[in-house]
Amino acid sequence: MNADSARLLDRVAIVTGASRGIGLAIAQRLVAEGARVGLTARRPEALADAVAALGGPANAVAVPGRSDDPEHRARAVRQVGEAFGPVDLLVNNTGINPVHGPLIGLDPAAARKILDVNVVATLGWTQEVCAAGMTERGGSVVNVSSIAGLAPAAGIAFYGVSKAALNHLTASLAVELGPTVRVNAVAPGVVKTRFAAALYEGREDEVAARYPLARLGLPQDVAGAVAFLASDDATWITGQTIVCDGGVSLTGRSG
Repeated sequence: MNADSARLLDRVAIVTGASRGIGLAIAQRLVAEGARVGLTARRPEALADAVAALGGPANAVAVPGRSDDPEHRARAVRQVGEAFGPVDLLVNNTGINPVHGPLIGLDPAAARKILDVNVVATLGWTQEVCAAGMTERGGSVVNVSSIAGLAPAAGIAFYGVSKAALNHLTASLAVELGPTVRVNAVAPGVVKTRFAAALYEGREDEVAARYPLARLGLPQDVAGAVAFLASDDATWITGQTIVCDGGVSLTGRSG
């Protein structure tokens, strides 16, 4: 690690949904910049692999559980604090989209679950780290949103509704928690992960052709934006949703 890559030296972070994909890439970037990281996700085995990939318990600790479970959130904040010290950075990455199709046929139970995980749990995590002292010490919260929250997205419309709510939650928390805690979001386009595979698999060239930068996103692209917002390089940025989408939203298409 050199001085230029140590923006997060000695910071303590929690990254939710971090066993693979964008969450793991974010955790890797934070560790590369000097942070120690608590990882959460549902599957203990996948989390154990992620901790190993991050260099072991000196750099990362895993706390398995569901993001929409208040007891899990409290346990994670407590265990990360015991391992590394008080949490300085929170990255709310966990998100679900268990349905595909028109809104008119959406099961209300599925809609409630999407909101619980994508919005209510994000608020819950933020409340938890603030209750543990972030409000007094200062810190940064970064929420992983989506360009589906900026304009209607066919087939994943309620996921987009949840991300629009997340963007508004981001701005509202920024106003309430300033000046000590900054709250921002990153809104990616289609990123090449297992979660988004249905949006591009078998037709990647066709989908990528819609993007001015002529490619889909990689988890590392999102991780770089998150690390910037978490760092002191962004000390005068709060309440913003930073679009990270290869320019596709400029074309009027959602990916």
